[in-house]
Amino acid sequence: MSEPLVDLDAYFERIGYDGAPRADLATLRALHELHPDAIPFEGLDVLTGRGVDLSPAAIDAKLITARRGGYCFEQNNLFRRVLTALGFEVEGLIARVVLMDAPGAPLGPRTHMALKVMVGGEPWFADVGFGTCTLTEPLRLVLEERQRTGHEDFRLHAVGRELQLEADMAGAWKPVYRASPDPAEQADYEAGNWWTSTHPTSLFRNNLLVTRATSEARYTLFNRRLTIRRPGAEAEQRELDAAGIARALAEVFQLPFEEAWRPICEKAALAET
Repeated sequence: MSEPLVDLDAYFERIGYDGAPRADLATLRALHELHPDAIPFEGLDVLTGRGVDLSPAAIDAKLITARRGGYCFEQNNLFRRVLTALGFEVEGLIARVVLMDAPGAPLGPRTHMALKVMVGGEPWFADVGFGTCTLTEPLRLVLEERQRTGHEDFRLHAVGRELQLEADMAGAWKPVYRASPDPAEQADYEAGNWWTSTHPTSLFRNNLLVTRATSEARYTLFNRRLTIRRPGAEAEQRELDAAGIARALAEVFQLPFEEAWRPICEKAALAET
């Protein structure tokens, strides 16, 4: 089945890409760097009760036309369709998030989307939608190899048949998520999106989480705490009130602020950190 069409010119304008796109590694790297800078990771529609529509038309209207952000199922769906339109061979993967899990904790459901991209016959791992640890460039899809990026170093580690993405944090490899090596179906993403957007224990049902990754820093807003992590420097943290949260959404994350978000800001300002 072919991927639904995407307006490449509108997408390129949205992320600030002015190159000559080809199905090559240079293009993949350029788009992968620009996307998480221009299109923030956010789940505000879960908190407003609107829900998250995974149809391509809804994703493009939200992330491109309305200049909003989204979470993994939206971000990587868009990125996959862009790459496919450019002539890349792309497979969608699905993963279990383990970043916040205690050692030995039971595994949760598969609620994350990532991508396998073929470039010149070589497989690459891409992901523009993982919030606090979003990749800012693709990784070679090889095991146990330290791969440097503009932020953390990453590696792919084998856990059974699964590919575990790990990030070097403070000199130690920290598991991020475990991806199945088998191509996922759209039904897998619909099920993961339903859980993420509706389950009472979902992170996105209970917290305001917005992130943006630029070449200079990672910006993370978790409820009322804004964290700025610059490569090679100590993290900077700020505690914000409701007005400060609203300003951060508009100024730091460049989102078109909606009045429906004001109660979310007020609630986030009272959350424990």
